[in-house]
Amino acid sequence: MFAFPVLVGDIGGTNARFAVVDSKGAAPRPLSHEETARHPDPSSAIRAALAKQGDGGGKPPRSAILAIAGRVDGPKVQLTNAHWVIEGAKIGADFDLDSSVVVNDYVPVAAGAAGIAPHDLTPIGPTGHAPGGARVVLGPGTGFGAAALVPYSDRLAIVSTEAGHTDIGPADAFEEKVWHALERVEDRITVETVLSGPGLARLHAAVRHVRTGEPPEKIEPAAVTQAGLDASDLHAAEALELFGRVLGRVCGDLALTFLATGGVYIGGGIAPRIVKLLQQGGFRDSFERKAPFAAMMRAIPTSVITVHDPAFTGLAALASEGETFVYHGQVWRRGA
Repeated sequence: MFAFPVLVGDIGGTNARFAVVDSKGAAPRPLSHEETARHPDPSSAIRAALAKQGDGGGKPPRSAILAIAGRVDGPKVQLTNAHWVIEGAKIGADFDLDSSVVVNDYVPVAAGAAGIAPHDLTPIGPTGHAPGGARVVLGPGTGFGAAALVPYSDRLAIVSTEAGHTDIGPADAFEEKVWHALERVEDRITVETVLSGPGLARLHAAVRHVRTGEPPEKIEPAAVTQAGLDASDLHAAEALELFGRVLGRVCGDLALTFLATGGVYIGGGIAPRIVKLLQQGGFRDSFERKAPFAAMMRAIPTSVITVHDPAFTGLAALASEGETFVYHGQVWRRGA
């Protein structure tokens, strides 16, 4: 399906990460991380990444697979949390490619989950999974992404979702107070409003307001995480605990939605930093509290993906084992 070498990219709202898969079955060869804000468009970032491989970097790419943080619903795709517009045809023309494919950013994470090694995971709760069961991958980062990997005959169907844009409400009296204080986004409180970097900042501001009565004031998400982990800010610690419980609840909802007996895999930039909190806090309790299916939920494993750049592994799998997977994407081919 793909002519090698294949350029692969994981393009988020903050950073775009690029690598090259030189031949079928080869591991991705990382190029660079480019800040989206520093480039006017994706082609500019790709040129910068390719330039950094130097003269000995190998042959120029002949095709590309780009995973983007946004809904892939047409020939031109606007990133959800950045100014870039991704157009497979333009990238193909700019780099003289044979083909260019654009997919949602959680498509390759789901593909990578098909063969992820145990040492690339940190379990949160029980281990093991039902062979052949569906799997869910998700992750809070700049935004919130989620997809499912569903066995279908001898192939694996990857179902992209916009779960981050579904509404979410409070589960107890304290959360109800926090929800009243939460900053809304376009007059909504969605999963992404809460379970993302900006969402963590919103949670901290709301928790602080509920506890002190002072006006909500946001600080940087990284500062909330650090202050919560080292307990230098009790409101940040409480916000992190709440973040973990809500994440567990949403993970459980998605596990029920897809009957993900094969497990739930959490990626994104936040979860690997708060693994101990997820292991020791209320994550699993919230995940399992799904009566009348609590017994089934207790048997579903949840893990944090700790491998660096997990999308690259999945993008390489899509490049080399494309016949294994069924997935939606924007496809451009020369002459088609």
